[in-house]
Amino acid sequence: MSTTGASADPLAALGSLPGVADSVESVRKSVDRVYGHRVMRRRSNEITSEAALRGARGTAALSGADWALEEVRRRSDFSGDGEARTMGAALRLTAEAGQLLSIWRQSPLRVLARLHLVAAAEGEERVGRPRQEREPVDEPLIGLALPSAAEAHGRLEGLSELIIAGGSAPALVTAAVVHGELLALRPFTSHNGLIARTAERIVLVGSGLDPKSVCPAEVGHAELGREAYLEALEGYVSGTPEGVAAWIAHCGRAVGLGARESTAVCEALQRGAA
Repeated sequence: MSTTGASADPLAALGSLPGVADSVESVRKSVDRVYGHRVMRRRSNEITSEAALRGARGTAALSGADWALEEVRRRSDFSGDGEARTMGAALRLTAEAGQLLSIWRQSPLRVLARLHLVAAAEGEERVGRPRQEREPVDEPLIGLALPSAAEAHGRLEGLSELIIAGGSAPALVTAAVVHGELLALRPFTSHNGLIARTAERIVLVGSGLDPKSVCPAEVGHAELGREAYLEALEGYVSGTPEGVAAWIAHCGRAVGLGARESTAVCEALQRGAA
């Protein structure tokens, strides 16, 4: 994680990076557009449910299970091959995220451990806790150098302290940093991508930017594509101001596309077509 120098609120300092303020404003306008739709006043629960399903499909696609939305709707058994298990994990995480909002600000590490337990859905000793030295990490789609377990633990503790301390950083900035750090660190032995994107969702919802969880950034990340996602992540990991700003902007575009998706759902419901 990079900051623009010594600051009592390093996350807020990232808001001064070139272009970040524009990304924050663009996201706010996109979110306001969804919440201002007349359908949201009467059928917001339906929009939330649909956004959750589409978000789960999007995050699973980035983790290698790129299924059609209708296939996700149709299936009830996700215990088969690797792709099915990935989709099942994505759906479980999406459902679990809403239950953890009140805990996040007090104990983000507890939330992350819970997310790993939910994603893995098995009782192995290494599930539900950060990885230890020499434990392998199953995250083949992220080819960045893997930090040592000691470095991952230290940076995870630092991130947790920043979240607990709070601050004035825009929700987009905090969500992007949480997302980027978890991908860079891969603190668990598996499912780090799914967990990182779920944590991004928790920040966006818990911050009040998207309180009804109707702007699934996961949809936007999938639409922008894995290549662009990994390229932006490399910029974040570089730690340069330009790279960090580009990652935040990428996350902002993803939220905007998620908001656009839910706006389209609102329009379809208004026409009686969904």
